[in-house]
Amino acid sequence: MVYSEKQPVDFFQHLDELRNQLAQKDVFVFLDYDGTLTPIVDTPDLAVLSQEMRETVRRLSKGYKVSIVSGRATDDVRSKVQVDGIFFAGSHGFEIVDPDGNVEISKEAQAIRPVIDEVHEKLSARLKDVKGALVEHVKYTISAHYRLVCDEDFPKVEKAVEDILSEYPHLRKTNGKKVFEIRPRIDWHKGKAVEWILKVLGYRPDEHLAVYIGDDVTDEDAFVALEGKGFGILVAEEPRMSGASYLIKNIQDVKKVLEALIRIKEERLKI
Repeated sequence: MVYSEKQPVDFFQHLDELRNQLAQKDVFVFLDYDGTLTPIVDTPDLAVLSQEMRETVRRLSKGYKVSIVSGRATDDVRSKVQVDGIFFAGSHGFEIVDPDGNVEISKEAQAIRPVIDEVHEKLSARLKDVKGALVEHVKYTISAHYRLVCDEDFPKVEKAVEDILSEYPHLRKTNGKKVFEIRPRIDWHKGKAVEWILKVLGYRPDEHLAVYIGDDVTDEDAFVALEGKGFGILVAEEPRMSGASYLIKNIQDVKKVLEALIRIKEERLKI
């Protein structure tokens, strides 16, 4: 992945200067799920969206075009968010569901689905005796979680992933927060999903602005996709180089950003 690294600056310190920019155009809002709308937790099933955050996203969707872009399977993230009238891009964008329920699936990813099933079975068998290892089938990708794996056993997880990938040259490994992602070797990622959604929404630079909020390495592709179209907001307790322009610390800050966008829209409507 190649992107323009920079040191993101504090979003809230620049909110006043951004307010006019955000008020003058129709804003498309893209949100990651894990680590953005919900805290990072030990196992994926524990990442439950709070009712308070759900209501904030629902209110946001009344004034903005909202998309959830997640590494999770689309059905999974839809069932957890439970907000109608928005886009969901799952499996890092390989499958996208529009607000009317229409499904767009990468044909290349769809063709490789049987291989993903096969690799999931092999990797699950290989790691079944590694305490804390979790192999998650994400429809068109596989997530090998090692957050609960002890340091001594971590090399077993990494070697199992590498060994199996050596048998499947058309798959590749990417890294996330305490997880290895196994994906089809296809030029498609969260950034491509964002570009696809922007095209569907009829993005025009003179009328629209796009904002993406995310916390993980996989979100960097989306930050890059917004260069010249809007800006990214990185969620991170500690500052780091990123393709995002702005920085917030945690999911509480995410909620504050969404509430600020809601207020800006309400103020605009009063004019």
